[in-house]
Amino acid sequence: MNYRVGIGYDIHRLVEGRKLFLGGVEIPYSKGLLGHSDGDALLHSIADALLGAAGEQDIGELFPDTEARYSGLDSKELLKSVVLLVNKKGWRIANADGVIIAQEPMLEPFKKDMRRVIASILGVEADAVGLKGKTGENLGEIGRKEAIACYATVLLYKGE
Repeated sequence: MNYRVGIGYDIHRLVEGRKLFLGGVEIPYSKGLLGHSDGDALLHSIADALLGAAGEQDIGELFPDTEARYSGLDSKELLKSVVLLVNKKGWRIANADGVIIAQEPMLEPFKKDMRRVIASILGVEADAVGLKGKTGENLGEIGRKEAIACYATVLLYKGE
């Protein structure tokens, strides 16, 4: 079998007047992530991890913020498009693992739903999606509650 690993990263500024989406789930909070799309940094990092493992361009190149058609895009749709592209190249997804770095809000109550949504899009079982929440330890833009960052890794395979 052939295997490939990919890593993805994304960070978005927290702003008033936007809904907060992480892992395809709306999370009640006073701020949301600023972005051309819905700003879901977790789904963006997973998409970039998939694209990297498949040897493709990153999401900024495939879904540029200079194109109006991507304005307000639901990041679940973006990730679905990336999964289709990866699958068309013959790759299958074995698992995904993500880290959300946010001082606030507390994410534990939402992780099960996030895993379920992500697994459904990736076409894997929920136990093939790992999620961890970390704080910024009151350091930097994350610690000051100005941003949320996410890292993701994925494993792709071809063969049996």
